[in-house]
Order: sequence, then C-alpha cells, then structure tokens
Amino acid sequence: MNKKETLHSGKLYYPMGEEILEEQFIYMDMLREYNQTSASQQKERSLLLDRMFGSVGENCYIEAPFYANWGGHHTHLGKNVYANFGLTLVDDTEIFIGDDTMIGPNVTIATAGHPVLPELRQEGLQYNLPVHIGKNVWIGAAAVILPGVTIGDNTVIGAGSVVTKDIPADVVAVGNPCRILREIGEKDRIYYYRDRKIQGNIVTEDSQSSLEPGA
Repeated sequence: MNKKETLHSGKLYYPMGEEILEEQFIYMDMLREYNQTSASQQKERSLLLDRMFGSVGENCYIEAPFYANWGGHHTHLGKNVYANFGLTLVDDTEIFIGDDTMIGPNVTIATAGHPVLPELRQEGLQYNLPVHIGKNVWIGAAAVILPGVTIGDNTVIGAGSVVTKDIPADVVAVGNPCRILREIGEKDRIYYYRDRKIQGNIVTEDSQSSLEPGA
C-alpha cells in the first residue's frame, strides 16, 4: 500500500508525507482560484468545480468562499447539489453527496479524525472514514457531520446539529449529538413550516410519494 492509498484505508497514517502533499497542493491552489472568482463568473466556477472535484453532476453550485483539505478532489456530487457560503469539506477521503441535496451556510463535513491516545496524536497520526449523504437531503446551517457517517435520502438535519452516527432516510434529526426528532409524514404534506400551510398544488403526486417514510 503506497502513501496515497493509506488515505482511503481507514488506517492510521502520517498525512504530511511529501507524496501526499505534492498532489494535495494542486487542488488547494485551484480552490484558492475558485474563491477569488466573482459571483458573475458562473462559467469559470463550473469549470473549476469539474477540475477540482472527484465527480460533479449537472447543475451543481457552491457559493464562495468554501474550504476543503483537498479542494474537493475526494468529493462526489450528484446533480442539482447546492451549498451555501462557508462550506468546509475535510475531504481527506471520499465524501458522497446525492442528487438535489441542499447544504446551509457554514456546514462542516469531516472525514478525518485523530486517535484519542495522546501519544499517537503527538506523532501526528490521522485516520479517514468516508461520509455518505443521500438524495434530497437538507443540511441546516452550521451543522457538523463527522467521519464515517451516513445520512439517508430525504432527511433533514437541523441547524447546529453535530452528526456523530448514521441517520436513516425520511426523518428530521436535530441536536448535539444529532438524534431523530420525528419521521417525515402526513403533517408535512399540509404545513411547510410550523403553522404555515403549503399553498395550492405545489407538492405534486410524484414528490409526495418520494416523501413517504421508507420510500
């Protein structure tokens, strides 16, 4: 196993090796270029995302500034993914984000961790575990998603939550540590926020079926 392969092995490794940093700096330089673009430079941003990220679906957009250990190189976006200002990706190994997912401002998605044992941390050792985020997920502002976590389709993660364990599909989950508050269900077909009713036929039959628990 070469040094680059250790990033994706889940094992302890030294992240400051020359072989690793040489490639990492390439994508960090692209990230700096992305963050220096203006909001009107949509084409330039799109081209940079394609070069920086592991894979990018159609109609994806990330507001600048955003931050990433590898410039998004180990991150894979489905289609129609949107991330608001201040996204931080600790993407030392792979992050998968499904179609139609929305990410609020100042969210952190981290794949990297460090051992609890002080002697190992003092040595500068690190391990990485991939993060999987499903389709049509909404991650609220300032949420933190920790290494190895999977979040199921259609789920809502409340603002400020710290997600330490897997969260299933079709639920609202909040808190630190993040816990399931409730399933997404019939009430959500009537009210879009507290006592505010969904007007008209905004929710189609197709979109309703996709919100059914377990769908």
